[in-house]
Amino acid sequence: MHYRTLGNTGLQVSEIGLGCEGFSEENFSMAQKLFDVAEQNGINYFDLYASNPAVRSAVGNAMLGRRDKFIVQSHIGSIWVDGQYKRTRKIDEVRAGFDEMLRLLKTDHIEIGMIHYCDDLKDWDRIVKGGTLDFARQMKAEGKIKHIGMSSHNPQAALAAVESGSIEVLMFSVNPCYDLMPPSEDVEQLWAPENYEHQLVNMDPDRQKLYETCQRLGVGITVMKCFGGGDLLDAQLSPAGAALTVNQCIHYALSRPAVAVVLAGAHSVEQLKQSLAYETASDAEKDFATAFASFPKISWSGHCMYCSHCAPCPKKIDIAYVTKFLNLTKAQASVPETVREHYAALEHHAGECMQCGVCETRCPFDVEIRKNMREAASTFGY
Repeated sequence: MHYRTLGNTGLQVSEIGLGCEGFSEENFSMAQKLFDVAEQNGINYFDLYASNPAVRSAVGNAMLGRRDKFIVQSHIGSIWVDGQYKRTRKIDEVRAGFDEMLRLLKTDHIEIGMIHYCDDLKDWDRIVKGGTLDFARQMKAEGKIKHIGMSSHNPQAALAAVESGSIEVLMFSVNPCYDLMPPSEDVEQLWAPENYEHQLVNMDPDRQKLYETCQRLGVGITVMKCFGGGDLLDAQLSPAGAALTVNQCIHYALSRPAVAVVLAGAHSVEQLKQSLAYETASDAEKDFATAFASFPKISWSGHCMYCSHCAPCPKKIDIAYVTKFLNLTKAQASVPETVREHYAALEHHAGECMQCGVCETRCPFDVEIRKNMREAASTFGY
């Protein structure tokens, strides 16, 4: 298992994490099985958005004797009322739900307290002014959560939270189809077939800005909906008009700026093992570029996907990283210090580019790489 640093939290997290969709399977006994496989394979991070007390109890039982082996991301404002899930911003309900969650998980703290499901700017305002954010801060001060996060599907709401400096972790839906969709307060628009009827071109700029801002500010991203609920794995259901593999979906998500862990939903041990196979997959099995370039409904022309098909460079420049750092500086009045330091740490820099253009002949997306190298050299000074 490979591990990544989760933003500025300092936490070392497995790049494959565990989603909670399957915890209720087989009368809740699947939780124990999934945690067993997770521990055996080095998964140390999981998400628990589900508020069903039976699910929380099953997870608490599955962690008995090994709580210290897992980094818990659980949600604030996801509660269970009259036998069904409810999202709430009422502080008495938020508090009661949080206390119940800790009790059922049989722990006195969670590492990531994830403010649950904010998909519009008005709701973010309610979170800030209505007490939910203050409650999260209080729990952090008391040591009951270590870091504050928020889950969202809307890049505008997520960006407001990230830029506020109030959250350290963002749980966000990341996959190559959702990344084309503009912001909407209706999460169902991410799935709506009519939005994919005509050819789509390039990533939505709000999503691009969100990922790059998270990278710049040190907000770690934990990924949900990597497989689009399974649709991306089925040619008949995929909005792209073609199927991707599990490895390709995971690799795409892990290639986005600031992403630390993909929370792989699994309804069975076999499904979890399919995601774990990413860790031993070959570069060819992970490669998504060729598949993306051939999508019948989507064109990524001119957009760098950080896929590294441009390599090798005769000057040994890591073109993907240089381009990523260049993109992180755009729309900034000055080069952020952290980006400057990361660029400086590269063994070779854009100023060494001899403009041979060989990289552009390999790029599946017709990116103007030589132009990017000139711009990077000018931006960073070498």
